Amino acid sequence: MLRGTTARQLDARRCAMPPQQNWSPAPELVVDQWFNTDEPQSLGTLRGRVVVIEAFQMLCPGCVAHGIPQAQRIAQAFPTESVAVLGLHTVFEHHAAMTPVSLEAFLHEYRVTFPVAVDRPDGAGMPATMQAYRMQGTPTLILIDALGRLRKQWFGAPDDITVGAEIMRLVSENAASR
Repeated sequence: MLRGTTARQLDARRCAMPPQQNWSPAPELVVDQWFNTDEPQSLGTLRGRVVVIEAFQMLCPGCVAHGIPQAQRIAQAFPTESVAVLGLHTVFEHHAAMTPVSLEAFLHEYRVTFPVAVDRPDGAGMPATMQAYRMQGTPTLILIDALGRLRKQWFGAPDDITVGAEIMRLVSENAASR
């Protein structure tokens, strides 16, 4: 025990410190086009910020009802200097209906304001970034820490409190390491 520290204080410190892990670097995004940004985004240029990626398809009911609105709430709740929110339109079905022209209209109609990339198709139907992250489908929410390491990935609809707590933990880790 540390001198001058009670057992209760030591337990609180242990609880507050996340366990050390060997997190692997997040794969870079492999995309063909960007919307809602003047410059292409990359995980390298976003280093120093927590990155939230919402992978979606326009024709995915869970994406429209939950994933995209949740990403919008995250973008509004966290300062851009701490957290970057990106969308990834990752089309693995109904390719003819989900073109970049359709996506542009969709983003306007749903008032999506964060940068959105179009995942690069690989020719076999599964987009490159979707494969790199081993996504099961959409919606998928990905959290990358400020050092560019993949920290969390959810398939489906995680609740806002869980996601917000994870983002805050990563933001706090980043602030503590400065």
